[in-house]
Amino acid sequence: MPRSERLPAHRVLSHLVVMVAVSLVLGVVVAGLAIPFAGLAGVGTQNLSKAMEDLPKALDTERLPERSVITDVHGDVLATIYEDGGNRVYVPLRQISRIMVKAIVSIEDYRFYEHGPLDLKGTLRALITNQANDGVVQGGSSITQQLVKLTLQQQAGTEEEAAAASDDTYARKFNELRYAAALEDAHSKDWILERYLNTAYFGDGVYGIQMAARHYFGVNASKLKPKQAAMLAGMVKNPTKYDPTNSEDASVERRNVVLDRMAELNVISREKAEKLKEQSLGLDVQNSQNGCVSTAAPFFCDFVLDWLSKDTRLGATPEDRMHLLKTGGLTIQTTVDVGMQAVADNAVRAHVFQRDQAIGALAVVEPGTGNIKAIAQSRPMGRNKRAGQTYLNYVVPQKFGDSQCCQAGSTFKIFTLAAALESGIPLDKSFNSPPTMEFDSSEFATCPDSPPFGGTFEIKNSTSSGPMNLYSGTRNSVNTFYMQLEKEVGVCKPFEMAKSMGVDLTNPNGDRNANGAELIPNFTLGTAPVSPLEMAEAYATVAARGLHCNSRPVTAILDARKNVIREYASSCSQVMEQTTADAISDVLRGVIEGGFASAQALDQPAAGKTGTTTSATAVWFVGYTPQLAAAAMIGGANSAGQPIGLEGQTIGGNYIYSASGSGFAAPIWGDAMKVYDDNLDYQDFVYPSTVPGAGTTVVVTKPPCKKKKNCGGGGNDGGDGTGGTGGTDGNGHGHGPGGVH
Repeated sequence: MPRSERLPAHRVLSHLVVMVAVSLVLGVVVAGLAIPFAGLAGVGTQNLSKAMEDLPKALDTERLPERSVITDVHGDVLATIYEDGGNRVYVPLRQISRIMVKAIVSIEDYRFYEHGPLDLKGTLRALITNQANDGVVQGGSSITQQLVKLTLQQQAGTEEEAAAASDDTYARKFNELRYAAALEDAHSKDWILERYLNTAYFGDGVYGIQMAARHYFGVNASKLKPKQAAMLAGMVKNPTKYDPTNSEDASVERRNVVLDRMAELNVISREKAEKLKEQSLGLDVQNSQNGCVSTAAPFFCDFVLDWLSKDTRLGATPEDRMHLLKTGGLTIQTTVDVGMQAVADNAVRAHVFQRDQAIGALAVVEPGTGNIKAIAQSRPMGRNKRAGQTYLNYVVPQKFGDSQCCQAGSTFKIFTLAAALESGIPLDKSFNSPPTMEFDSSEFATCPDSPPFGGTFEIKNSTSSGPMNLYSGTRNSVNTFYMQLEKEVGVCKPFEMAKSMGVDLTNPNGDRNANGAELIPNFTLGTAPVSPLEMAEAYATVAARGLHCNSRPVTAILDARKNVIREYASSCSQVMEQTTADAISDVLRGVIEGGFASAQALDQPAAGKTGTTTSATAVWFVGYTPQLAAAAMIGGANSAGQPIGLEGQTIGGNYIYSASGSGFAAPIWGDAMKVYDDNLDYQDFVYPSTVPGAGTTVVVTKPPCKKKKNCGGGGNDGGDGTGGTGGTDGNGHGHGPGGVH
């Protein structure tokens, strides 16, 4: 050989070293990987021996992270959630097309089923090629060794561990080989191949063959065709370089290499390979949405995750629970009805625009189950505050949505009404209710072990004044009437009634006293901040005739194999007498049937209550039928979420001169409920015939009738009729059996 064609001495020596190393590899395999050989290639023998001794004999193969799905009440996917590296759906080998299996084996390890953990021919070929080129040009790892590398990368807890799992060193190869031997000793070839296909990264944020098939071609892994299989098999060598969404030409070139290899091994015919090489990739990319933002119910979806993150049965810490939810391959079955959600969204956004200095919200709950059917708000989910976006959920309690929203105003009067009825106060109990009254706090009884109230305060009416009873005082929302009623029953009973009906009166940071800072004499006027969901839940209690059910967004969680691992049954308890709830409904239906919210009348019986806060920072309407309860709210809020007054603003395109629950919040409720009631069977409330004073809708101010005849004609004008036809105008003005409500 001419001198110019001779290899340099150091290259000859290097080749000899490689030959010796490969020979020793054979001995290592035979000896159970007990002899360090890499020292011959320049790696410290002592250090490698120590590293080898520290290695476990078996590789822990943890459960692969899989994406979870959140489904709606009909079982349709609402959202997918996963962590980085977890956009995966694990499938058994039998659910992967045979041509896909053959394609990956052809290009990555065609002797996979013939050799052990190390393909000696492939390793020798790669070692010689790489030494000749002063670098890593060709890989010689078996599929089992590749699985070891992927597993170590996937399970790496630190950046250093991840880097060590990818080092291009013979020391890493040795580690892989030892682990590979352990894998092949513990598992079948089919198990290893299944695990490999489910572990591998296929570019564009997709892991595992099932998600790769769905993402790039819109099919399941079981339906992959040769052309598709060849493209996917070619990607595992370099998922980024051969990602067809980034470099289609490179992906085509690599696919064709795989097709040629498949033809060479007679997996497909040469003729078919050439025909397929002339075709395009045939992509049908299905983008994967991760998280709640782009779903049909983003704030409900976000609420589901927050709600589950507080379930200690799912993990020791909130971080552990969220990790399980995002990596467990779970199916989270929820109560939301996407159709009802769309109706709620439309109702809210028609009356409050996303850039308005206000939040419009609606929560819809099913009485008797607590199922949350929809939660909607005017500001969409996102971080662009200038566009009116927010991540604050104003519809749910603060501990779930991070926003302490709005005082509820006169919608709280229902709690005093319930407490009064439970205390035996009749519906015809009356108080003279002047426009303004001064009250002494010390005259209001508080809860046991709570300090007494002190000081005086003045209360004004914003609606009617004069003699009122439980019907007229409630329907007209008379403040001075309700302060007198609360003075009679005490503050504790309404306060406890509100809590029993679902209102969270405990500050999340726990710095309030035992009974809460809301325990004040004017509690009945709705001074406590509350969420629409809590108020919908409370009024649903009345709709269900006193049966309170905790709001429930989730019914069950299934594992990756569709086995139920957690059920969330309805949690309900009777918190008031059925007759009490019936009486409340009889009172509140008058708000819709001829009252302040008559414009929102439905095709079937409905009841509700308006609410407006001090300084008009929020307006409310909460109403229900026997089958559905909903709470609508508009709260003044600047772009930072701080409360501001509504009056003087333009909300939903309308300038607000004077804010009221009936004028602004009730239309949101009505727009939604007028659609919902089309799908509800007609059902009436139960008339409270046994409750004292039932049907007495006005206070009698005339002297009693002293004549023996013709005393029954009162009715419409509030007379003291006891045998006449009574009122027939829908307001039930008759007093006694003759009154028609």
